[in-house]
Amino acid sequence: MILQKNRIMIAWQAFLTNYRLWRRRWFYPLISLVVALSVCLSAPLPGRAFDLLPLLFQGVQIFQLSNISDRQEVDLGKEMNQQLSSEVRLYRNPEVNRYVEQIGRRLAASSDRPNLPYTFQVVQDDSINAFATLGGYVYVHTGLLKTADNEAELASVLAHEIGHIGGKHLVKQMQQKALESGLLTAAGLDRNTAVSIGMQLVRDLPRSRKNEFDADQRGLKTLSRTGYAQSGMVSFMNKLLGKGSTPAFLSTHPATGDRIDALKRAISSQPTNGRDGLDNSIYKTNTRALRS
Repeated sequence: MILQKNRIMIAWQAFLTNYRLWRRRWFYPLISLVVALSVCLSAPLPGRAFDLLPLLFQGVQIFQLSNISDRQEVDLGKEMNQQLSSEVRLYRNPEVNRYVEQIGRRLAASSDRPNLPYTFQVVQDDSINAFATLGGYVYVHTGLLKTADNEAELASVLAHEIGHIGGKHLVKQMQQKALESGLLTAAGLDRNTAVSIGMQLVRDLPRSRKNEFDADQRGLKTLSRTGYAQSGMVSFMNKLLGKGSTPAFLSTHPATGDRIDALKRAISSQPTNGRDGLDNSIYKTNTRALRS
């Protein structure tokens, strides 16, 4: 009888121990989740109300643009690239694409964000233009490739666009646009809204003066680190200013005259021995498919 009572007591103590462990394991995280949801749902926000619970149950991905991770940025860049692929015509010549990719990757390795999986694509368009989106996606028009006289000039444009990615300029613009539109909430932005805002900003340039100056300086540093001639950036901008009509690249990249002056000052204060990319004949050979 005593042995049976002891067994009952041991079993009861084991049950109480397991129950306490189970309660600690599930109860406190549950309380934390409830508190977090309460903060998100009760915080005063500009613009429209935001219900987080339906998004959670639907498995919608939420992005906090103020501290977006590289992986999240790349995911958004991929989705934007899919949309752009249906809106622009990509140039399919493998020789030219390989050449641009080679220059771009050389620059990216010495950029402010070398760990991103950069993608460089050529758009079949005679306008003189280039742009970047999110997560390492850079686009350059065939019209710009034809206008450049050498590899250093092309590299300067790619370095400038990589500079935009390094400064997370589009991410910051998206955050500001979402805030102004009343779309930014305590939880952040859902994927579709983030992509929509990003695409709108890519289409509705010009860009800000501040971002262009920053991308110039970042691009010049990248250009210098890789051994390209710094003069390529200045000579390409001067070439555009001399054109009769305003190229797309200048209409979407404001204050070009002031930017040239700032670049000249930066080069004078930090000169390098880099001379790569100045051979015009080599460049024409590598891009001859564009002129055939």
